Amino acid sequence: MVREADRKVTAYHEVGHALAAQLLPHADKAHKLTVVPRGRSLGSALYTPEDRMHHTRSALLDRICVALAGHAAEQVATGQVTTGAANDFQQATNIARRMVTEWGMSEVGQLALAQESAGYLGYGPQQGVYSDHTAEHIDAELGRILNGEFERAVALLSEHVHVLHRLTDELVARESLSGEDVQTVLDGGTLPALEAPVQDPEPRSTDEPTKPAGGLTPDLI
Repeated sequence: MVREADRKVTAYHEVGHALAAQLLPHADKAHKLTVVPRGRSLGSALYTPEDRMHHTRSALLDRICVALAGHAAEQVATGQVTTGAANDFQQATNIARRMVTEWGMSEVGQLALAQESAGYLGYGPQQGVYSDHTAEHIDAELGRILNGEFERAVALLSEHVHVLHRLTDELVARESLSGEDVQTVLDGGTLPALEAPVQDPEPRSTDEPTKPAGGLTPDLI
């Protein structure tokens, strides 16, 4: 049984991802978000990726910002952050590291600082050979990118905090929202009213006589 407080924080987290995705121009847009637990996950946000042959630096920065926006939403909405963003940090860090060490998209310069197909079993980029000074420069650049995109997510969600709260309330009430639902609320629209749950009929007293199919009351003894 998920505590209501945990469910609310999860909703803020997933809405943060989805709202940032809708607002950032180069991000993949949200397809669905939910707070229905599955396995160890208390919620999730799914996206519709664009069919791209190449990724620009702007698009990659937007992806990092979206990945960190769940953590940012917790801070904006509650003033605290939780342990639920570990996978988001891993995703964001992997993108930032490849920007710095493989794709020449940072102030480190146009250097090949990772070696493709050099890892165990011959796949995956591995750390190249470089000096301690270069390693420090890489770490500093990673911090600059990641911290900058987190602050960007905080500023973006703070600007739209009323939408963040409203979408979170809707997600808690409905358990799932579509990307169209997110855009509707972002545009100031209203989602369809929730259907009232079907009430079970009141149980009939066992002392009352029942009527057979023909509608006749059996003789009472």
